[in-house]
Formats: sequence, structure tokens, C-alpha cells
Amino acid sequence: MGKLRAAQYACSLLGHALQRHGASPELQKQIRQLEGHLSLGRKLLRLGNSADALESAKRAVHLSDVVLRFCITVSHLNRALYFACDNVLWAGKSGLAPRVDQEKWAQRSFRYYLFSLIMNLSRDAYEIRLLMEQESSACSRRLKSSAGGVPGAIETGGPGGPGTPGGGLPQLALKLRLRVLLLARVLRGHPPLLLDVVRNACDLFIPLDKLGLWRCGPGIVGLCGLVSSILSILTLICPWLRLKP
Repeated sequence: MGKLRAAQYACSLLGHALQRHGASPELQKQIRQLEGHLSLGRKLLRLGNSADALESAKRAVHLSDVVLRFCITVSHLNRALYFACDNVLWAGKSGLAPRVDQEKWAQRSFRYYLFSLIMNLSRDAYEIRLLMEQESSACSRRLKSSAGGVPGAIETGGPGGPGTPGGGLPQLALKLRLRVLLLARVLRGHPPLLLDVVRNACDLFIPLDKLGLWRCGPGIVGLCGLVSSILSILTLICPWLRLKP
């Protein structure tokens, strides 16, 4: 499935590149047809995915963390609805239900896909916040132990401190820099979370473009879809890179 998706978005990216470089219309048409066939093949292989997504939602309901339970359950429910709309689209494109309004069902499917991705990114943001809090607490404990309990060794006024006039802006810049460094440290130490953030962020451009909320163009959509597909294949090859639960 991941290979088909990667091939489909590679065709989308290739078609955009050929159009920009003035390739022959016949070649462009062949690439578009190949992309359409790959898309239809993926829809066929996803016929049972709605049931799988519902089962995943039922399992997520039992998570102890309230925020994770909400984000993961709602994400799986939206995925189930997305796959259901996708099945209707497949029936229309394959000729089983020729009267299906494909534009309307495509908009519905991308809307559910977008909601699912928003929930995934919300879950990622929540996990990042928890890990940053844990890392910050650990750093504070290490600083206190290295200071040996000397008063004022951790927090000093110094130039630009709280009591210094004009010290607010430099302090804010320092705090922001420290937060960015802490974020980078957390993501570097948790590859599954980093991959999930990048994959969901790349996927987000697809429904945003298809729904007309943010026109990215076929080149950006193809590139983001290809990157996301490669990361998905990577999590299949290396299961430890898959974010759990």
C-alpha cells in the first residue's frame, strides 16, 4: 500500500515537473493516466480499512490518558469515515455506481482526512509538551545537584535580569531560544515522534489543497505526499519507529 502511494505521488510530482519543462502533451497524459490508475488501485486495496479504523478507535477508548484517548479515538473515527467515502468514490470510478457525485464525495473524504490529521498533530503536540516538561524538570534537577545547594547559584539577577531596566526583551529571546533547543533535543531523542510530526505535517498539505483552503499546487502536493509515503514505508521496515499507542 505504501509503495503504491509513493508511486502515485511520484507521478504527481513528475507530471508537474514535465509540465513546467514543456514536455510533450502525450507524455503528460500518460503520466496522469498512470497516476489515476494507481489512485484507483489504492482505493480498491482500502476497501476494508473502515472496519480496521473502527477497531482501532474501540481500542483507543480504553487509554488511560484523557487527551490521548480523545485525540486518537476521534482521529480513527474520522479515518473510518474517510475510508467509507473513499469506498463510495471507488464504486463510482469503477462503474459500479455511475451516478455517484464524485466531486461531492471527494470533498467529504478530504474533509474527514483533514480532521484526522488535525487530531494526529494535536496528539503530537501534546506528547511533545509532556516530554519537554519532563526534560525541563530533569535539567532543573541536574542544575540544582551540580550547584550543590548554594543559594543563588541557579537563578541570578545579573545583567538583563528581572530587575534591570530593558532586560525584558533579551530575556524573552533567551527563553525562546532555550525552548527551541529543548524542542530539538526532545525530538532528536524520540525518533518515532519526530517521524510522526513530519509525516502528518506533510500529509496536511494534501487535504488543504484539495479543499481549496490553501492552494499549494500539484508540485508541493506531490512532494509532500512522496515524503510522507517514504516515511510510512520506513515505519513498516523499522516497526520501532512507529509512534505508540
